[in-house]
Formats: sequence, C-alpha cells, structure tokens
Amino acid sequence: MRPQDVAILLKIISMNGQHWQLAGLSNSLRISISEISESLNRSQLASLIDYHKKQINRQNLLEFLEHGVRYVFPQQSGSMVRGIPTAHSHPFMKKNFISEMDYVWADNKGEVMGLKIEPFYPKQVEAVKEDQEYYKLLALVDVIRVGKVREVKYAINELKKYILHESSY
Repeated sequence: MRPQDVAILLKIISMNGQHWQLAGLSNSLRISISEISESLNRSQLASLIDYHKKQINRQNLLEFLEHGVRYVFPQQSGSMVRGIPTAHSHPFMKKNFISEMDYVWADNKGEVMGLKIEPFYPKQVEAVKEDQEYYKLLALVDVIRVGKVREVKYAINELKKYILHESSY
C-alpha cells in the first residue's frame, strides 16, 4: 500500500454512495487516472475494495484505519509552518479537545501556524479545500497517526459512525 491509497478510499467514502468514475476522482483529488487505477488495484488486493473496484469494504477499511494506519504510515510532527489545521487541530476536533500546539498540512495560504504533518499525497491540501467531508475524514485519520489515547478513541468512534453509517453524519 501507498499513502495515497488511504486518501483515495476516504474520498470514495466521502462521496456518500454517489456514482463515481476514475476521471472524476482524478480531477477532484489531483491524482492521475493511472495512479488512481494502480491504487484501486492495491486496495483490491488488500481486500479494502471489492473485486469490481466500486464498493469499499467498509469494515475492512475501518479495521485498517484503527489498527494499521499508524504503523504503516507513521507520522512525526515536523517544524513550525503555516498551513491548514489537521488532526486534533481540525475545527471539528477543536470543539472537543484543547491543545497547546496545532498540527497543520503545510500551505502558504494557510491561516494557522503549527507543527507540520505530511499529507498522504502532495496535492491533498488542494483537494480538501473543495470537500469538507473529505477534509474531516483525513483529519480524523491524522488523529490516529499522531494523537493521544483519548483523542484516538474519539476519532475512531467518529470514523465508525461515518464509515459504517451508524448515524446521520
């Protein structure tokens, strides 16, 4: 697996069952069609998407996010940069957690200074500016990657609600 595989699967989840095509995903994610196709092949081999590469195996994805993502794609915060808030610094998480330090994805036009977290792929910051649900999902996954136990439990619970449709999101 590659980091963008997680981002692509989360984008499909954020589309809430809407019909999608490779070209549409490519355009919204700013990832080439060939990279998306290769990513879906890897996800199919990992049983994260069905044989036809159209339906996410939601339970498998959730298990991977909960138990594997922090080990497969570990993240350590970097230097102070201007950027877009992520992890527990995302506005959704800020309502529930107070932190002395913000985490951000680097972006020259960002309004927040914080510790840099590498996004799953280079153009991720551009893509999240157009899709708030997608942004929220990626930020929740970043909580799993860098958060403390209480924050991680909260993020996993929120991902369960969204991914498994356990509540109206």
